[in-house]
Amino acid sequence: MTHTLTHLHSQTEQPTMVDISNKDASARFAKAQSRISLPAAAMTYLREQGFASSKGSVIHTAVLAGIMAAKQTSSLIPLCHTLTLTSCTVDIHDEENDFVVECSVQTLAQTGVEMEALMGASVAALTLYDMCKSLVKETPYSMVIHSLQLLTKTK
Repeated sequence: MTHTLTHLHSQTEQPTMVDISNKDASARFAKAQSRISLPAAAMTYLREQGFASSKGSVIHTAVLAGIMAAKQTSSLIPLCHTLTLTSCTVDIHDEENDFVVECSVQTLAQTGVEMEALMGASVAALTLYDMCKSLVKETPYSMVIHSLQLLTKTK
Protein backbone atom coordinates (compact mmCIF):
# COMPACT_ATOMS: atom_id res chain seq x y z
CA MET A 1 0.00 0.00 0.00
CA THR A 2 1.39 3.39 -1.02
CA HIS A 3 0.72 6.37 1.20
CA THR A 4 1.15 10.01 0.33
CA LEU A 5 1.29 13.09 2.48
CA THR A 6 -1.56 15.30 1.29
CA HIS A 7 0.13 18.51 2.42
CA LEU A 8 3.09 18.08 0.07
CA HIS A 9 2.88 18.99 -3.61
CA SER A 10 3.07 15.78 -5.63
CA GLN A 11 5.92 17.00 -7.85
CA THR A 12 7.82 19.67 -5.92
CA GLU A 13 7.26 18.19 -2.43
CA GLN A 14 6.76 21.75 -1.16
CA PRO A 15 4.19 22.30 1.60
CA THR A 16 0.77 23.16 0.22
CA MET A 17 -2.77 23.53 1.47
CA VAL A 18 -4.94 20.67 0.22
CA ASP A 19 -7.26 21.77 -2.59
CA ILE A 20 -10.83 21.12 -1.44
CA SER A 21 -12.54 23.17 -4.15
CA ASN A 22 -14.08 20.08 -5.80
CA LYS A 23 -15.54 18.74 -2.55
CA ASP A 24 -19.14 19.33 -1.51
CA ALA A 25 -19.83 20.92 1.85
CA SER A 26 -21.27 18.47 4.35
CA ALA A 27 -21.91 18.23 8.07
CA ARG A 28 -18.65 17.47 9.88
CA PHE A 29 -18.10 16.54 13.52
CA ALA A 30 -15.06 15.72 15.62
CA LYS A 31 -14.45 15.09 19.30
CA ALA A 32 -11.05 15.12 20.98
CA GLN A 33 -9.90 14.51 24.52
CA SER A 34 -6.93 15.50 26.63
CA ARG A 35 -6.06 14.90 30.25
CA ILE A 36 -4.06 16.80 32.80
CA SER A 37 -2.87 15.08 35.97
CA LEU A 38 -2.36 17.06 39.16
CA PRO A 39 -0.91 16.02 42.50
CA ALA A 40 -3.62 14.61 44.78
CA ALA A 41 -3.27 17.49 47.25
CA ALA A 42 -3.81 20.07 44.51
CA MET A 43 -6.93 18.32 43.19
CA THR A 44 -8.30 17.96 46.73
CA TYR A 45 -7.73 21.67 47.34
CA LEU A 46 -9.48 22.59 44.06
CA ARG A 47 -12.48 20.43 44.91
CA GLU A 48 -12.71 22.04 48.35
CA GLN A 49 -12.63 25.49 46.69
CA GLY A 50 -15.30 24.60 44.13
CA PHE A 51 -12.61 24.75 41.43
CA ALA A 52 -12.14 28.46 42.06
CA SER A 53 -8.75 30.12 42.22
CA SER A 54 -7.45 33.63 42.73
CA LYS A 55 -7.62 33.93 38.92
CA GLY A 56 -11.25 32.79 38.78
CA SER A 57 -12.96 29.51 37.96
CA VAL A 58 -10.32 27.19 36.55
CA ILE A 59 -12.89 25.16 34.65
CA HIS A 60 -14.86 28.07 33.17
CA THR A 61 -11.67 29.81 32.08
CA ALA A 62 -10.37 26.63 30.41
CA VAL A 63 -13.70 26.09 28.62
CA LEU A 64 -13.55 29.58 27.12
CA ALA A 65 -9.90 29.14 26.15
CA GLY A 66 -10.67 25.84 24.42
CA ILE A 67 -13.51 27.35 22.41
CA MET A 68 -11.37 30.33 21.42
CA ALA A 69 -8.53 28.02 20.38
CA ALA A 70 -10.78 25.84 18.22
CA LYS A 71 -11.96 28.98 16.41
CA GLN A 72 -8.33 30.06 15.78
CA THR A 73 -6.89 26.74 14.60
CA SER A 74 -6.07 27.91 11.08
CA SER A 75 -4.07 30.81 12.55
CA LEU A 76 -1.82 28.40 14.44
CA ILE A 77 -1.57 25.30 12.21
CA PRO A 78 -0.12 26.58 8.92
CA LEU A 79 -1.92 24.35 6.39
CA CYS A 80 -5.35 24.11 8.04
CA HIS A 81 -8.28 25.62 6.20
CA THR A 82 -10.18 28.47 7.80
CA LEU A 83 -13.52 27.06 8.91
CA THR A 84 -16.71 28.58 10.23
CA LEU A 85 -17.69 26.47 13.20
CA THR A 86 -21.38 25.87 13.74
CA SER A 87 -20.85 24.51 17.24
CA CYS A 88 -18.04 24.05 19.73
CA THR A 89 -18.36 22.70 23.25
CA VAL A 90 -15.67 21.98 25.81
CA ASP A 91 -16.62 19.73 28.70
CA ILE A 92 -14.28 19.34 31.66
CA HIS A 93 -14.70 17.01 34.60
CA ASP A 94 -12.45 15.69 37.31
CA GLU A 95 -11.62 12.02 37.58
CA GLU A 96 -9.39 11.01 40.49
CA ASN A 97 -6.35 13.31 40.08
CA ASP A 98 -7.06 14.21 36.45
CA PHE A 99 -9.04 16.82 34.65
CA VAL A 100 -10.58 15.20 31.57
CA VAL A 101 -11.16 17.68 28.74
CA GLU A 102 -13.41 16.86 25.79
CA CYS A 103 -13.85 19.26 22.89
CA SER A 104 -16.62 18.65 20.34
CA VAL A 105 -16.75 20.70 17.14
CA GLN A 106 -19.21 20.86 14.25
CA THR A 107 -19.23 22.63 10.92
CA LEU A 108 -20.82 22.54 7.50
CA ALA A 109 -17.78 22.57 5.25
CA GLN A 110 -15.65 20.86 2.62
CA THR A 111 -13.13 19.52 5.13
CA GLY A 112 -13.13 18.02 8.61
CA VAL A 113 -12.80 19.64 12.02
CA GLU A 114 -10.53 17.19 13.82
CA MET A 115 -7.70 19.72 14.12
CA GLU A 116 -10.12 22.22 15.68
CA ALA A 117 -11.27 19.63 18.23
CA LEU A 118 -7.66 18.68 19.04
CA MET A 119 -6.68 22.34 19.36
CA GLY A 120 -9.59 23.06 21.70
CA ALA A 121 -8.81 20.08 23.94
CA SER A 122 -5.11 20.90 24.11
CA VAL A 123 -5.46 24.62 24.83
CA ALA A 124 -8.10 23.96 27.48
CA ALA A 125 -5.60 21.60 29.18
CA LEU A 126 -2.84 24.21 28.88
CA THR A 127 -5.16 26.76 30.49
CA LEU A 128 -5.86 24.39 33.38
CA TYR A 129 -2.10 24.03 33.78
CA ASP A 130 -1.69 27.81 33.88
CA MET A 131 -4.55 28.27 36.32
CA CYS A 132 -3.29 25.54 38.70
CA LYS A 133 0.49 26.01 38.59
CA SER A 134 0.49 28.17 41.72
CA LEU A 135 -0.76 25.13 43.66
CA VAL A 136 2.35 23.10 42.85
CA LYS A 137 5.19 25.65 43.14
CA GLU A 138 7.38 23.21 45.07
CA THR A 139 6.92 20.46 42.46
CA PRO A 140 6.42 22.25 39.12
CA TYR A 141 6.91 19.04 37.13
CA SER A 142 4.14 17.21 38.94
CA MET A 143 1.42 18.40 36.55
CA VAL A 144 1.35 16.46 33.29
CA ILE A 145 -0.75 17.05 30.19
CA HIS A 146 -1.18 13.74 28.38
CA SER A 147 -3.39 11.57 26.20
CA LEU A 148 -4.36 14.12 23.57
CA GLN A 149 -6.36 12.08 21.10
CA LEU A 150 -9.13 12.20 18.56
CA LEU A 151 -12.09 10.23 19.90
CA THR A 152 -14.43 10.42 16.93
CA LYS A 153 -14.75 12.05 13.53
CA THR A 154 -17.53 12.02 10.97
CA LYS A 155 -17.04 12.66 7.25
